[in-house]
Amino acid sequence: MAAVSVFDTGPDVRIGIDVGGTWIKGAVVNLETGAPAGEVLHLRTPAGGTVDAVADTLERLVGELGAPGTAAGVAIPSIVQNGVARSAANMDDSWLGLDVQACLGARLGIPVTVVNDADAAGMAEARYGAGKDRSGVVLVLTLGTGIGSALIVDGMLVPNFELGHLEVAGYKAESRASAVAREREGLGWDEYTDRLQQYLSHVEFLFSPDLIIVGGGISACSNEYLPRLSLRTPVVPAALQNSAGVVGAALQSAARSEGPLSLAV
Repeated sequence: MAAVSVFDTGPDVRIGIDVGGTWIKGAVVNLETGAPAGEVLHLRTPAGGTVDAVADTLERLVGELGAPGTAAGVAIPSIVQNGVARSAANMDDSWLGLDVQACLGARLGIPVTVVNDADAAGMAEARYGAGKDRSGVVLVLTLGTGIGSALIVDGMLVPNFELGHLEVAGYKAESRASAVAREREGLGWDEYTDRLQQYLSHVEFLFSPDLIIVGGGISACSNEYLPRLSLRTPVVPAALQNSAGVVGAALQSAARSEGPLSLAV
């Protein structure tokens, strides 16, 4: 993966695609503003999530976006090393060990860069959102089916930073503190905030971040839990909401073609 720093300006336009367990989202993104240049399209993720089925859906999505020849970034729920998938969360095992970057590039007929989905969201928030113009250590957490995480240090992304898998009180953190865990167990906000407090206190102790940004679908309810937290570190809701992964994927595409890219304007 090309180094990504939050401090240079990238090319003007890239396609950004975010592959999720339920929806595949995509848009043409203006990298000067960080805003989709048009509608963010949503196509249903094919059942089973095999490589061929997802690639077929991406071909359809790119065609509908109407930007022939434009390079694309694709965010996937996987550890990604040099374009190769090293895990397969909510995806078929056919992704494991696959050079996804080469595979999708061949299928789509355009330059493709692949990035971990939480890293994509983190880059977007650091470049355009709640972490804009912040130096130091910025930690972006997405609370959804699991807990995604991205760490940005003085404008540089540390890729594949999987903090959802930390063990806290004998449990994998995301099994108790994710948004889905709250819904599955029917937790009220007080009880859920206690779990989130325990997790964030542990993360704060380990990494001493200067800012924590909380995203994912639950960020829309941030007023229910953020005021109840007690941390040294400022904790703020994500600003880009559902477009963060799309924007970040487009940004990573620019980093691949242009070299080290700054995430700050």
